[in-house]
Amino acid sequence: MPTKPQPPIAHQDQTGDPYAWLQQRDTQQVLDYLQAENAYQQACLADQAPLREQLFGEIKSRILETDLSLPSPWGPYLYYTRTTAGDEYPRHYRCPRPADDSNTVDQSQEQLLLDPNALANGGFLSLGTFNVSPDHRLLAYSLDTSGDEIYTLYVKDLTSGNLTTLPFDDCDGSMTWAIDSQTLFFAQLDDTHRPWRLRRHTLGEAQASTVFEEPDGRFFLHCYRTSSERQLVLLLNSKTTSEAWVLDASTPQAAFTCLAPRVEGHEYFPDHGQLDGQWHWFIRSNRQGINFALYHAPATSVPTQEQWQVLVPHRDDTMIEGLSLNAQALTLSLREGGLPIIEVRPQGLPAYRVDLPDAAYSLYVQDSLEFDSKRIRLRYEALNRPAQVRQLELATGAQAVLKQTPVLGPFDADAYVSERLWATAADGTEVPISLVRRREDQGKAVPLYLYGYGAYGESLDPWFSHARLSLLQRGVGFAIAHVRGGGELGEAWYRAGKQEHKHNSFSDFIACAEHLISQGVTAPERLAISGGSAGGLLMGAVLNLRPELFRCAIAEVPFVDVLNTMLDPELPLTVTEYDEWGNPQDPEVYARIKAYAPYENVSAQAYPAMLVIAGYNDSRVQYWEAAKWVARLRTLKTDDHLLLLKTEMGAGHGGMSGRYQGLRDVALEYAFVLGELGVA
Repeated sequence: MPTKPQPPIAHQDQTGDPYAWLQQRDTQQVLDYLQAENAYQQACLADQAPLREQLFGEIKSRILETDLSLPSPWGPYLYYTRTTAGDEYPRHYRCPRPADDSNTVDQSQEQLLLDPNALANGGFLSLGTFNVSPDHRLLAYSLDTSGDEIYTLYVKDLTSGNLTTLPFDDCDGSMTWAIDSQTLFFAQLDDTHRPWRLRRHTLGEAQASTVFEEPDGRFFLHCYRTSSERQLVLLLNSKTTSEAWVLDASTPQAAFTCLAPRVEGHEYFPDHGQLDGQWHWFIRSNRQGINFALYHAPATSVPTQEQWQVLVPHRDDTMIEGLSLNAQALTLSLREGGLPIIEVRPQGLPAYRVDLPDAAYSLYVQDSLEFDSKRIRLRYEALNRPAQVRQLELATGAQAVLKQTPVLGPFDADAYVSERLWATAADGTEVPISLVRRREDQGKAVPLYLYGYGAYGESLDPWFSHARLSLLQRGVGFAIAHVRGGGELGEAWYRAGKQEHKHNSFSDFIACAEHLISQGVTAPERLAISGGSAGGLLMGAVLNLRPELFRCAIAEVPFVDVLNTMLDPELPLTVTEYDEWGNPQDPEVYARIKAYAPYENVSAQAYPAMLVIAGYNDSRVQYWEAAKWVARLRTLKTDDHLLLLKTEMGAGHGGMSGRYQGLRDVALEYAFVLGELGVA
């Protein structure tokens, strides 16, 4: 492995970066290196080919390959998608809305709106926005064909079929209609891949006008229509601060008005709806406390902050994560005790909370339907329960399961036990663990797959997986470590795992692993761990700290070269990440990041077997982070365990785009884990 010592990188540090040459994208030396690593990975796992095919076949056999999504009513139509056996992507359709307002699709009258299979032509394809105009005549959509998350914008006439490619570059893929169905707002990316400029385009015109430019590199720009569909919101937000500008959607050529000027640390998110029959602004804001409160103000004009009135006060034990509005009710998405809660406040009726059957689960508002609807749809699932779409009658709280994701072949949810455990971290903090395993395996030490993330305040709620059944049916348990840095226990939980507290994420994960071992759930030689992106950083850090705890590890698009990436403000998204990790131009922050950064802290010790996956077109975590990390591990590690790097040369941060391609990726990872854990 060639190395090329580099000069000191900051603060008179003499360490240097011997594998920085791997950052020379598209050079023959780098391409040859990545292809050689791919060939090595394929050779080392060649004997697992039959198992991979078996796993792929198993997973595919459980999925209803030809299926219809639950139609969503909007105006005169039902909108829905259909998957077909053999196709990588769902097709998008609509049909006339039945007179009885049911969800019954009339296939004789359905219209194909978009077929991504034809557009992909066997290559990478990611559909960005899919946005039908308010008059239902036009479809605005965007496509990424390389995985770099730069999109081309299209408008399709749904009557004639005529397609227009909009002549704009560097688009983030978002497209928002004004009420006139002629004006589109879209965002463009700067050199660091940050959506920073809002453009306004009127169909039929050759150009677009610039509405807003955000110069602060920490802030992302996003435009959307409110729940009422009557207002447009231009949201500017960093990891810690936000600012919103609003505009009547019926006057798209007018100027946006600022709702509340940004103040560092103040996050607020507006929506527009009705209260007691009158139009109001609803603002979720943290100005009263970190777990957010909900305010409202009459919408007769753009209200000042002095006009905001508290509707739902801040609570120390309850996080207000979001809200959904329609004419019948206000629906709050809350978080308490590590679990999501849906609280409904119907107009003129007592508030209530949605009842659910499981101890640990995932729950969110999937579709608020039309603004005047009397019902909404919830998505609910657990580790042992396939996803359900539940219809909720807002006035009464009555629930009906409209659709449950089918699992073909033998499957009994009661054959598996879903549990919530608590581990004690080094500082005494109780850390939740979600665990699922076969009922017959309770009381036994089983092979275990432990997953973690722990960043950006993202909550890793338990979810069902068709693929995971291939592990469970072989007696492999699955667990999620809900470490600090995520949002499972509210904003304070997130803040306790970021910046100067980032070490808590690592110690929490280690505590979860130790708890599962001490409780006899598993053993070190039977424990596999996995994480991706910021979860890949988690993997890298705990592997450096406690490699003896784990038998093998998978790191997908891992953010492991933290120090060098955060020192380069020209890289995509670096500046926006300062609020999460800190700016290492500050010597104290530099020392702090260097103390845990996985790449810098690889040492001469034995490591578990590792499978590392990167995307060559990844704009969020550059391919070279994984490549450099693996190169340093190869040089320093003292064991002979497998160390494999797979670089997807035609994909980005999310991996391969098609559903069957995705299943093959899962089969590769599961075969690696099963092989390392010695599970037949």
